[in-house]
Amino acid sequence: MTSYFRNAFLALILTLPAVAQAEKLTTYQLDNGMDVLVLEDHRAPVVVQMVWYKAGAADEPRGKSGIAHFLEHLLFKGTDTLAPGELSKTVAANGGSDNAFTSQDYTAYHQRIASDRLELVMRMEADRMRNLRLSEADVETEREVILEERNQRTENNPGALFAEQRNAAQYMNHPYGIPVIGWKHEMEELSLEDSLEFYQRYYAPNNAILIVAGDVIPEDVLALAEKYYGVLEPTVDLPERERTIEPPQLSERRLTFTDPRVAQPYVIRSYLAPERDSGAQEEAAALTLLAEILGGNGATSVLGNKLQFDTQQAIYTAAFYSGVSLDDTTFSLIIVPVPDISLEEAEQALDQAVAEFLEEGVDEEQLDRIKMQLRASLIYAEDDVAGRARQYGASLTSGLTIEDVQAWPDVLQSITSEQIIEAAKKVFNRNNAVTGYLMNAEGEAK
Repeated sequence: MTSYFRNAFLALILTLPAVAQAEKLTTYQLDNGMDVLVLEDHRAPVVVQMVWYKAGAADEPRGKSGIAHFLEHLLFKGTDTLAPGELSKTVAANGGSDNAFTSQDYTAYHQRIASDRLELVMRMEADRMRNLRLSEADVETEREVILEERNQRTENNPGALFAEQRNAAQYMNHPYGIPVIGWKHEMEELSLEDSLEFYQRYYAPNNAILIVAGDVIPEDVLALAEKYYGVLEPTVDLPERERTIEPPQLSERRLTFTDPRVAQPYVIRSYLAPERDSGAQEEAAALTLLAEILGGNGATSVLGNKLQFDTQQAIYTAAFYSGVSLDDTTFSLIIVPVPDISLEEAEQALDQAVAEFLEEGVDEEQLDRIKMQLRASLIYAEDDVAGRARQYGASLTSGLTIEDVQAWPDVLQSITSEQIIEAAKKVFNRNNAVTGYLMNAEGEAK
């Protein structure tokens, strides 16, 4: 794209309305403390219902790792009025789909269905918020399911095992160092009592956010929410989300993970990094732009140009940062070297490329292009009402507000090259870093 057309496109994008101004968003709070958010989109007769609980893997009792994810599975068992599996079967019979997911900071359940069937899914979802019925047989059966899931996704994947070990080294005291799925030896001991205790503590209307997005009228959603969720009793003694605090990290941690199944060795380094803070998102915005500048696109990024094209020492480079997190997150760099470059040489090349970037500074033309692309992607995301609902849910359960979500596009546009370099120098502290080598038995690619 020539400079003339690029600048013309940038001018066009900047004249488009902000994402927050374009969407029809209505919020309520029920008398029992449940927050309700409605996103209107009448282009198709479809609705998405999502219930987000402010409880994830990092909120688990010590020694009970995996209980949040385990309970996610168990919630598809029965209630007094729903047989095991009936919710999903009913949604499917009505042409819809449903699922759930667990992270460190939240657990969410969602259905996508024709908008005239919202009441059906709302009634069932509200029922299992407070009326779950579990037996020892349910727990034993589902425990085998999650153990098999761990076998397939983690034990049989050297990259996943490597990531698990790195993450445990990254957090010395904070529960983010514990895998969401749980440590296997603790998963094997999860009981009916553990499940019910976590459920009764956190699955409550005053610890949940209801998001309804699609072809709906806000007042109608509120009426249904009051009918089904509003009658549920809140948890009176709901605990604060207090987590152990990470102590000062005073030394880099390094590890080598060797597995004969590894086909492509690589080097990855993660740094402890600040998350997006409510009302103060500038540093996270700078790190978001930094990740794009360093490794967002192999053809145009700093690491891609220096290591894949100029010196041809790598076949892949990238930088990763996700600021939506209740507590400190990570900023990561990765290099996959060409076959004749050792992992030690690859690490040195990565360090040199980063040092050169810090010395040279940000290319203003590249920064303008990335800002334009990010703004465009946020505007285009307005077409995905389910994705937008998920963005709000993840943000609100991770300590951000609606105002923070709406301000984010403008915060990104406001960041200067000086702020990006300042954020880079702050985050690239080797005392806060974990550097890992993944290799096969010979330390070479197969």
